[in-house]
Amino acid sequence: MGVHGHRARKRFGQHFLSDPAIIDAIVRAIDPEAGDCMVEIGPGLAALTQPLVERLGRLTVIELDRDLAARLRHHPHLEVVEADVLTVDFGALAARCAAGPGAAARRLRVVGNLPYNISTPILFHLLRWADRVQDQHFMLQKEVVDRMVAAPASAAYGRLSVMLQWRYAMEEVLFVPPEAFDPPPRVDSAVVRMEPRPQPAALDPTLLEELVQVAFSQRRKLLRHTLGRWLEERGFGGAFDVQRRAEEVPVAEYVALAQALGAPR
Repeated sequence: MGVHGHRARKRFGQHFLSDPAIIDAIVRAIDPEAGDCMVEIGPGLAALTQPLVERLGRLTVIELDRDLAARLRHHPHLEVVEADVLTVDFGALAARCAAGPGAAARRLRVVGNLPYNISTPILFHLLRWADRVQDQHFMLQKEVVDRMVAAPASAAYGRLSVMLQWRYAMEEVLFVPPEAFDPPPRVDSAVVRMEPRPQPAALDPTLLEELVQVAFSQRRKLLRHTLGRWLEERGFGGAFDVQRRAEEVPVAEYVALAQALGAPR
């Protein structure tokens, strides 16, 4: 059995944070203030939830596990959304943030120990509401955080790096070893801070995602074999150097290409 008698469920990717020093360090990194409009994804056994709600006064949590959601409902200062996070409309949650008196400028703060088996889909799901978000602090597999913040011409740089760096400024703020959890995962973890860029390049995110996916589909080959052919099929007549590998192209160039492709002919 896990901490507090709850058995971690493999299908939900459950690993419960249990190290008080790590919990304290994460809360300090988030720096919650009374009145902040915050949503926690995957509160689990409330290791992070409790210190957060003590500082905030009120907190919304999203929990898929029926038993854990039932436990959390007993807490008087929590609003529990029992749902798969990939179905949650964060725009509606953000709208509620701005609806209160004197809260027009308030934006959503999102935190969580994300299930590692679906962390990338969750990050992509949240992308569409970046303009309604103040910041995001997530515990993730260290390897995923490395990919998120990777620089061009590195092995970790890829589709995730480009899609998220276009929209967020990101940094790793804390390393978390396996023994900080019960049960311990087989991987190292890290906490990442994500702050939406105030004036991101205007483009069609679906188009950017498609071209980046094509570019990195065969990362060992030069882009002329993948993205070059894709651009030809679309009748692109602009300048873009395809005599490089996907990992050699900076985020700004992928963004500029998506803008050029999306511009009216």
